[in-house]
Amino acid sequence: MLLQQLINGLTLGAVYTLIALSFSLVMGILGVLNLAIAELFMLGGYCGLTLIIMGHSVWLAVPAAMAVSGVLAVVVERVAYRPLRDAPMIMPLLSTLAFSIIFQNVAVNVWGSDPLQLPDALADARLSLGTASIGIMQLAVIVVTVLLVVALGVIVQSTKLGRGLRAVAENREVARILGAPASRLTTAAFALSGSLAGAAGVLIGFHYAAITPYVGVDTGLKAIAVMVVGGSTRIWGVLIAGPLIGVAEVLSVVYGGSAIRDMVVYGLMILVLLLRPQGVLGGSSMPEGERV
Repeated sequence: MLLQQLINGLTLGAVYTLIALSFSLVMGILGVLNLAIAELFMLGGYCGLTLIIMGHSVWLAVPAAMAVSGVLAVVVERVAYRPLRDAPMIMPLLSTLAFSIIFQNVAVNVWGSDPLQLPDALADARLSLGTASIGIMQLAVIVVTVLLVVALGVIVQSTKLGRGLRAVAENREVARILGAPASRLTTAAFALSGSLAGAAGVLIGFHYAAITPYVGVDTGLKAIAVMVVGGSTRIWGVLIAGPLIGVAEVLSVVYGGSAIRDMVVYGLMILVLLLRPQGVLGGSSMPEGERV
């Protein structure tokens, strides 16, 4: 029983991890909380599940969702962030919130407000692991998350793009003076975060076997809690915080009931803010440029 719930919690935590990484990429590099990510996540899920329902492979659905959400993230950057880049922080925050509402309404008008269901043949397929069982789609969630996290690590730490992103994170103006294409790197950060959110949307559809236009609201807030627990501008702390929040949420439902689920998650976030506001892997001595 406990093993089964741990598997469920790790699967949910994997989705939270990807969305929190999406938030952390933009937050860590640009210092902006892009609220549209929650709905980019939802739209990616709809695109991916629609392709699967049409008979396409999971391995096509995930990249397609990433591409759609990545392009939409670039639109958000060009319209909602770039013109307000030098404005007070609240301005781009509100403009991305407006895009979030627009995207949610687009989903309602295109797909309707009823849940979009994963085909039963995929939703019901399971593997036995001793006394526990894991759904094929749950296994896909974990595998895809691991692959994407590894790919993100390689991009950030070992590529020219990653070095440019870290330079902009340290000091945008100095990076521009030294020849870094700051505007293109900003667009790349939005595209990369949107792509991760799109993949997470498909994975949440795998986890719940369905998706609704409102899934981004609740899941997006949980991902922000993961980002805070891990360290808002330190993306690697999210790799610990995501599974931690996922397991805590599932176990709270099992042993305390669904009524306390959100209280446990956000209570943990408040506790971290009070006791260790820099997050589980944060450190007050860490230079700003190392936060990515």
